[in-house]
Amino acid sequence: MIFDAHFHIIDPRYPLVANQGYLPPAFTASDYKARVTHLQVNGGVVVSGSFQQFDQQYLVAALQQLGTGFVGVTQIPEYVTDKEIRQLHASGIRAVRFNVQRGGSATVDHLEELARRVYDLAGWHTELYIDSRELKDLLPVLKRLPRISIDHLGLSKEGLPYLLELVADGVRVKATGFSRCNFNVVEVMQQINAVDRSALMFGTDLPSTRAPQPFSDDDVALVKDNFPEDVAKRIFYQNAKDFYFQV
Repeated sequence: MIFDAHFHIIDPRYPLVANQGYLPPAFTASDYKARVTHLQVNGGVVVSGSFQQFDQQYLVAALQQLGTGFVGVTQIPEYVTDKEIRQLHASGIRAVRFNVQRGGSATVDHLEELARRVYDLAGWHTELYIDSRELKDLLPVLKRLPRISIDHLGLSKEGLPYLLELVADGVRVKATGFSRCNFNVVEVMQQINAVDRSALMFGTDLPSTRAPQPFSDDDVALVKDNFPEDVAKRIFYQNAKDFYFQV
């Protein structure tokens, strides 16, 4: 069974904003369900992309279509109101995303203030799409914050020491977007798991926008074939389920 910790819904009924000239093709909730029907997906996380910026309509609609067991990760500006945060929480949103890699979100200048605010108001955690080499300068801030996750295994081998330092501090890491990484993903996942067995959270990253290679069922096999069954179950399901439904 899989709790899909990271995927995107791209619904053409709602606005998209070109990011660095890129606009993704449609990938609706129905498309997602059809793609994962054989993977025993039992819940997951819809993540706002750079090309969706601060639009909340698509995310609320996607969660309604996907139903029980699915939650959202949104991008919100620093000037969002408390009322809006509470409304988003009621719609199933459980985290704020800072897209350092692509933009389209609030900037890291507002990271600490906004992360604390959403946590205090709604218990949300904070997610970062960031090259792990850039974590070095953010370590003091991130270590002060409650409940953090990092997308796509941190992307870079060069920043792995900083990522592992954060994992030792309780930060979670999404085992997603394997082709985006410049390292042997099995070796890095094993290192992360050795530091904290609750850290890794598997996701499909569907529809794999701008990834060198899209998600395939081989990504599932990569985890199954390289971890003991009890560890693989945590990576596929329990770690993320516990993290997203803690509040």
